[in-house]
Amino acid sequence: RLLRTDDDGWHIDKYTRELVSQLRENNVNLSKVYSTLATFFGRVENVPFTKRCLRTLCGKLSREQADDDVRKTMAIFSEMKVQDSEFSYNVQVDDESRIRTLMWTNGRSKKQYHHFGDVVTFDTTYKTNLYDMPFGIFVGVNNHFQSVLYAGVLMRDETVDTFKWIFDEFVKMMGGKRPITILTDQARAMEVAIEDVYPDATQRWCKWHILKKAKESLGSNYTKKSDFRAEFHKLVHEMLTIEEFEDRWAALLEKYSLTKNTHLTQIYETRQKWAKPYFAGKFCARQTSTGRSESANHMLKQYVPPSCSMNLFVKQYNKLQFDREQEEGFQEKRTRLSGAVLKVNTPLEMHASKVYTRKMFEIFGGILYESGSYDVEEIIPKQKYIVTHVKAEKREKWFKCRYEVNVSDNLGYFSCICGLFEHMGMVCCHSLQVMNVLRLKEIPPRHILKRWSIHGRDNLPDHLKHYQQDMGPPDAPTYRHSALYITALEVVKMGDRNLESYKFMLDGLVDLRERGAKISAPNDGLGIAEQQVSNTGVAGGSNGKTKSCKAACSVRSVEGNHLSAGGATSVSVHPPASQGEGRTKSQDMASEGSCPNANSYNSDYSETASRLDVNVGDSMLAPEREKKRGRPTTSRDKAPYEKGSNKRSRFCSICRGKGHKSSTCPDRGDAPKKERKVGTCSKCGLPKKERKVGTCSKCGLPGHRKTTCSKPLVSSMPGVPPAHSFPGTFV
Repeated sequence: RLLRTDDDGWHIDKYTRELVSQLRENNVNLSKVYSTLATFFGRVENVPFTKRCLRTLCGKLSREQADDDVRKTMAIFSEMKVQDSEFSYNVQVDDESRIRTLMWTNGRSKKQYHHFGDVVTFDTTYKTNLYDMPFGIFVGVNNHFQSVLYAGVLMRDETVDTFKWIFDEFVKMMGGKRPITILTDQARAMEVAIEDVYPDATQRWCKWHILKKAKESLGSNYTKKSDFRAEFHKLVHEMLTIEEFEDRWAALLEKYSLTKNTHLTQIYETRQKWAKPYFAGKFCARQTSTGRSESANHMLKQYVPPSCSMNLFVKQYNKLQFDREQEEGFQEKRTRLSGAVLKVNTPLEMHASKVYTRKMFEIFGGILYESGSYDVEEIIPKQKYIVTHVKAEKREKWFKCRYEVNVSDNLGYFSCICGLFEHMGMVCCHSLQVMNVLRLKEIPPRHILKRWSIHGRDNLPDHLKHYQQDMGPPDAPTYRHSALYITALEVVKMGDRNLESYKFMLDGLVDLRERGAKISAPNDGLGIAEQQVSNTGVAGGSNGKTKSCKAACSVRSVEGNHLSAGGATSVSVHPPASQGEGRTKSQDMASEGSCPNANSYNSDYSETASRLDVNVGDSMLAPEREKKRGRPTTSRDKAPYEKGSNKRSRFCSICRGKGHKSSTCPDRGDAPKKERKVGTCSKCGLPKKERKVGTCSKCGLPGHRKTTCSKPLVSSMPGVPPAHSFPGTFV
């Protein structure tokens, strides 16, 4: 409602202001906010202020939200750090102490990356903030085939140095583990940075960007109703081998007379970066595009209002991450409680239903159904088989219909030329049909990738791997091991009842570990770990492993750590005093034991600016605001390589090179230019005469027309004087 002010004005009460503020923070547009308020007043006519007043109020709220932006952002990070001890972030500032790059992640994302960080997609195509800063997001896929968010980063520019800093700090935040495969767009700066920071990683281009540029460049050939579009998509999505891809590409261009199309020539020359057959042998978790990052950015638009402040952006990003974790929890519950629906009821399908999560079992069911379309021919018993499609004669000639499957390791490994297992981690339909012919009861263990199984998150350090659920019970448990194990489980159960019990039990365990270190130093070789090490022939004992784990999990923090690189400064700071010197033994143990990947964690890495003092935000400034023309929007921003000239690249028709045309080609030689054809008359067939120069119909002089002629017009009507003879007429 409206309230009277001291100067006889009017203002909106605080409850309505708070409601409007909450709605606007959650990206509700102005009209919907006004309609929502109208429901509280009965109807729109009863709202005591106009929509223009509401627009003024929203503008004022936005300005208040943007004031002291850095301090508010650091306050949010400090609060997140209190709630999550594994939360970390890093800030890069310029010479003027303005934020240049800001990256953050939390403990759950670190654990997700530890389990499923082998394949990462990274995309920076959205600018949904007040400072027009691109937002990059690291996204992966979990064992339920869902997108998981690893880290978010706001950057001021997209240069090589910026990307190097981002990729390097991302690895440090995640404990030193590097991705095997990373999918990005076609940005050259990003490609150079990845080659420098991740030299052993496989980089792939996003297939979605390739198709997007094809739509822009092919014009009428690439429409919804055109046959070319359907065949081109089949070529891009369904080709499995390099031979059939290249054969079909040549046939497609020949069929539609597009052999000289410059865009198709360009993308064909870079086919190793995006085409599906060239992904064979490279594990990509069935990802061939940055669609997961694009999708995450698209979902973020629904949470973040246009032109929002930095602190609001971080707050809304946390809401998106919470919703994604809720979806993941639903899939976990579905896998644990719901039963699998068997469609074929074969032994292989029954075994897969017990191994894979529900989503991955559904994908396996599709592969199993597809395997029924193939016949198997035995070449060498239990070694070599040829799998042929049952409708091979009806399929197009460029479609591969025969696949060779080699069996080795005593029916323990099946290798198919399609390369699906190496690319995705799931057994292909050709190998699956061979398994059915051989009447296998279970899928070979080498073809069950743990990241897709129900035990995908059950990963322990090497010296504790025998406690993983997928490893089964110990080979020969001793009495002392069983007694200690049961007692430890009882202590864990008691400590998990409430917070006071947790602290008491954890402090007791830390004290027990310290006092028992000397007593447990002598090793009689009868422990479970030592027995398994001796059985497998692995050198070393659990003692050394424990020490290395402890050293690897230790975290050092450098107060006031400033690392200058490329004209910028990377600031790393501490937690507040309540999280520093006053830490208890239980907190130290929890921090030490929370390292997700003890073996790959580099102790030289600090926790990368994860802990910022409350007063540090006062020394940093927000980036300069760079608002675009027009209204704020959340539409997709073009990548840097798309912001140049819209003109297509032209190639020489003789040598297919850039920078010149056929008339100036160095390979042209002394070939004379073709003479121009002289036009002929359509009636008599004789050559046309040269065109005469036009002349003015008033004065007869060339070079102008009668409408621009300066000669006075002489009247041809009797009794009418010429135009220049009228009084007041200027010639």
